[in-house]
Amino acid sequence: MEAGFFLLFLLSCIHKISTTTDVINTSHSIIDGATVVSSGGTFEMGFFSPSGTSRRYVGIWYKQILPVQTVVWVANRERPITNASSVVLKVTKPGILALLSDKNEMIWSTNTSISVQNPVAVLLDSGNLVVKDANDGNPENFLWQSFNFPTDTLLPSMNLGKNFKTGHEVYLSAWKNDNDPTPGEFTLHFDQAGYAQGFIKRGTSVYARIAQRVAINNIYKLQYEFNEDEFYYSFSLYNRSVFSRLVLTSNGYIQRWTWLDQSKSWNIYVTLPSDTCDTYSLCGAYSSCDIYTYRVCQCLDKFITKNPQQWEKGNWSEGCVRRTPLDCNKEHVFLKYSGIKLPYSNYSQYDKTMTVERCRQVCLRNCSCTAYSSLDRGKGCLFWFGELIDIRMQSGRVQDIYIKMDSSELGSNRNKTKILAVSFTLLMAMILLGLILLLHIRGKKMKLKPEEDFDLPLFQFSTITRATNNFSVKNKIGEGGFGPVYKGVLEEGQEIAVKRLSRTSMQGFDEFKNEVIYIAKLQHRNLVRLLETANKKAYFVDETKSKLLDWPKRFHIINGIARGLLYLHQDSRLRIIHRDLKASNILLDMEMNPKISDFGMARSVAGNEMGAKTRHVVGT
Repeated sequence: MEAGFFLLFLLSCIHKISTTTDVINTSHSIIDGATVVSSGGTFEMGFFSPSGTSRRYVGIWYKQILPVQTVVWVANRERPITNASSVVLKVTKPGILALLSDKNEMIWSTNTSISVQNPVAVLLDSGNLVVKDANDGNPENFLWQSFNFPTDTLLPSMNLGKNFKTGHEVYLSAWKNDNDPTPGEFTLHFDQAGYAQGFIKRGTSVYARIAQRVAINNIYKLQYEFNEDEFYYSFSLYNRSVFSRLVLTSNGYIQRWTWLDQSKSWNIYVTLPSDTCDTYSLCGAYSSCDIYTYRVCQCLDKFITKNPQQWEKGNWSEGCVRRTPLDCNKEHVFLKYSGIKLPYSNYSQYDKTMTVERCRQVCLRNCSCTAYSSLDRGKGCLFWFGELIDIRMQSGRVQDIYIKMDSSELGSNRNKTKILAVSFTLLMAMILLGLILLLHIRGKKMKLKPEEDFDLPLFQFSTITRATNNFSVKNKIGEGGFGPVYKGVLEEGQEIAVKRLSRTSMQGFDEFKNEVIYIAKLQHRNLVRLLETANKKAYFVDETKSKLLDWPKRFHIINGIARGLLYLHQDSRLRIIHRDLKASNILLDMEMNPKISDFGMARSVAGNEMGAKTRHVVGT
């Protein structure tokens, strides 16, 4: 009895030792129920079953994250085990880690072309499973490593990319579904042709392209590296105690997950594709995608739709073409396009030594060269050949691209700018003349008493043009009844919205001056305030703010709108009926305070009146 107890105790000790080691060698193998743990205790490897199934796999998961088992790598994902009691994971000479059945059948194994005397498999604290010589710690001499054959998860310090010497590519492969690690239809690849770009593929077709983006955060740092031998993309953590991973989901999304100790759960930090515009080549050639415009796809400036009939139906796949076709026998120029994601670069070439001016000269001499850009803010050169596809409007740190055009387009651009400037100057003169006359209008016309006349501050026209980059299409943020609205930045850094009265406006000068008068007279924290004539302040909404609207913020916005309306109806000197209140006429400042805007349709009524009659249909 005592001997039996001692034997059980000895076996128990052996089992405990086996679960704390990070090494598998020729004399120590792993069976179902036993595991190996990395030296720092971060990762664990052994047999597991996905939720809802009895199939067994060998995998690696986070050791310290409980009660959820978060698997980051799977060995035999294409050959699940139905009877794990007869399977063993062992290291054999000359240096192979193999999953073998009791009949010595190979279920899964690593490969190597090098033979070593003392092979071992070690689970590193990075989550990397390596096969190496026990006495050789040089990573360059590893016989095999799981980081070179990932499944659906990218861990810190793991590289995705390609070794140009060996031809080996490291990429992610999604699970078939949440409970089946069999390779699914989506894969994530990173390559380069002068700059980093990621591709989500569905089978052999590109599903979405993720161009280089700057991640400003205190959790992780992205890294891109390429040279003559290799290219890779990776990320590192600022704080090694934080758990963060990148996962390619079974439905084709890239998601960054970060573990929250407080809630004991994984939190999604980033999801890509983030919107429709991340769909590969949605808008076809020479067209940019902008999720914040009424028509998602728009031809680049100086380009026209290739198939106008299909374009109007919402089929943008044929894209756009140059308004003036290129002719190699004619003179060419380059026009700069800013604020866009650089086009697909599979048909491009790069040179890391050229200056930007040298880029221009080289592309100008090559008839097949359609555009160029600097590799990194003025250093190096990236050339495009053929059509430019998969372009989208993008804010933040972006590079300029110079597209080859017929020289006549440069002249037409100058003439158009002059015409616009003259037209706008005349328009502003008409508006200002009307405002001067307005100051002398009394009684019924504006329902203002003589003593309520007031002076309106004025901007110099040159100030407006500088703030809006000469009313650039890229600065356009929307369009209303009066015409387009442009984002602008004053010299002192203040962001403004510039409303421009269009000749084709369904509303007119009366409505425009109506808005100027009302917003100048009304003062309330929840009403837009007039900054200057022909330029009113509107707090420009950050595109990312829409994702931050939790219920308390939404209630705050609703409450602010109600306060603004209460002021208009009861507390202001002029009792105002807005008559065009809708979501697009509510602007938000940086603190998410709502501002009621667009008073072009507004009417004032006498202090004791509760309504007003109109002969015209107004509002939206």
